[in-house]
Amino acid sequence: MTEQDWVSQRFAEHQDRLQAMAYRMLGSPNEAEDAVQEAWLRVSRADTGQVENPAGWLTTVVARVCLNMLEARRSRREDSAGALPPEPDAGIHPPDHAGPEDEALLADSVGVALMVVLDTLTPAERLAFVLHDVFAVSFGEIGPIIDRSPVAARQLASRARRRVQGAAGASDAARSTKRDIVEAFLAASRRGDFAALLELLDPDAVIGEIRGDQAVAAFFAGRAQAARLALVDGVPAAVWSHLGRPKAVITFTIDDEKITRIDIDTDLDRLRDLDIVILTAGDKERR
Repeated sequence: MTEQDWVSQRFAEHQDRLQAMAYRMLGSPNEAEDAVQEAWLRVSRADTGQVENPAGWLTTVVARVCLNMLEARRSRREDSAGALPPEPDAGIHPPDHAGPEDEALLADSVGVALMVVLDTLTPAERLAFVLHDVFAVSFGEIGPIIDRSPVAARQLASRARRRVQGAAGASDAARSTKRDIVEAFLAASRRGDFAALLELLDPDAVIGEIRGDQAVAAFFAGRAQAARLALVDGVPAAVWSHLGRPKAVITFTIDDEKITRIDIDTDLDRLRDLDIVILTAGDKERR
């Protein structure tokens, strides 16, 4: 077997896990795919003569690629790109030594709420937390990836864990409140109830180039007849469909129970990647 064949086989064996790991660290399926492809280019050119642990080596390469991407994103002051569809099943299980706290964190890690919280962490915090708490990588291995000692890596993961735990408790209540606000907004829009729309909008509300609650309320009054309340990647939103196919997704940014921003996405390629659940009477759901 040639060295290239050996690398190809080892990479194929671990590719699903590497893809899942990149997704957790980057929060975008497209960026995760780019990271894994970049990692393949690096390992395919590397000297593997000293590699004794292929799984650990590949984890390190992908993690460093993801770290570079996170730092570049942070320097550009950009939000995490792309939608967050369900994570591909990569057969990830908690470490054998995991305690109740670790298991609870792992269970919560499948939710969209975790991805939102992760976007508030520094790149080093995010990697330390994801690699250790979700993928059971030791702090001894994590430290060199982020240029920290194992003790410092542990501290970063602990700091991130506290933030995740604090956000998890509030996520369900916040989602319920947002759903009520979005539902009320759609109902007021269908009725053409300008005063009710104003009650739900922040004075500085924005949609596209339209700014101010008066202008946004006028834009929506009587216009949401076909829009339906939905969960889009687990977050309350609205969807307009034609012949059973989503044609537009309307998302809402809410602060202090007031709508501050409304975005309408009509890009069909992006919409196809979204997990959309239409909400109907009696809290029944249909896709």
